[in-house]
Amino acid sequence: MTTHALADTRTLTGRSLTHVLRSPDTIITTAVTPIALMLLFVYVLGGAIDTGTSESYIDYMLPGILLITIASGIAYTAYRLFLDMQGGIVERFQSMPIARSSILWAHVLTSLVANMVSVTIVIAVALLMGFRTSASLGAWAAVAGILALFTLALTWLAVIAGLSAKTVDGASAFSYPLIFLPFISSAFVPTDSMPGPVAWFAENQPVTAIVDTLRALFADQPVGNDIWIALAWLLGILALAYALAIAADRRKQR
Repeated sequence: MTTHALADTRTLTGRSLTHVLRSPDTIITTAVTPIALMLLFVYVLGGAIDTGTSESYIDYMLPGILLITIASGIAYTAYRLFLDMQGGIVERFQSMPIARSSILWAHVLTSLVANMVSVTIVIAVALLMGFRTSASLGAWAAVAGILALFTLALTWLAVIAGLSAKTVDGASAFSYPLIFLPFISSAFVPTDSMPGPVAWFAENQPVTAIVDTLRALFADQPVGNDIWIALAWLLGILALAYALAIAADRRKQR
């Protein structure tokens, strides 16, 4: 982005973040469902689940909960963008000397900040529930980087939904399959405990590689090839979603 576009993005991001700060219930709502799932799995179902490891169940399942937190949060990006499109705000911005790309990037960066706050809240609750980690500062930085990349990839998918949806419900409903995806992965149970076809899908979908990488980083264990598989998935999804979002935006401008 040019200097002009960067300045516009900073201004519009400030506008979006102001709306979020004035309505913090969106961040709280985003964190409520993952926290409820943690309570359910740890205190009700966790005792009956054999993970095949010596770590506590909260340590095992937290990476998947963090991904669900982000998947829940990006629905608000599609919702806010859809309202801006329908309310005529985007058209007003277009009549001003504002870079068009800054409108989308403002929503994306707002999503990144809001979701990182939600993730922080969930981790804080997990610590109260007994989550413990031996991760080094570098491992924590890697965790933050992977979660940020995951947020960016899903947020650009949310941009596509926000630009293409016909209704408010349609704008946010696309996130439901993304929220469900961690349940068919290694997030809550080992994949080898699943039936054959389900296990194959779980082992070869992106969430498993991401979850296994985060789990290894939290435990300060070698990540192996999982991190490269996770990064390949994330960068691939991000590149494709970005290209499709820009194409959808250009169609809207015609």
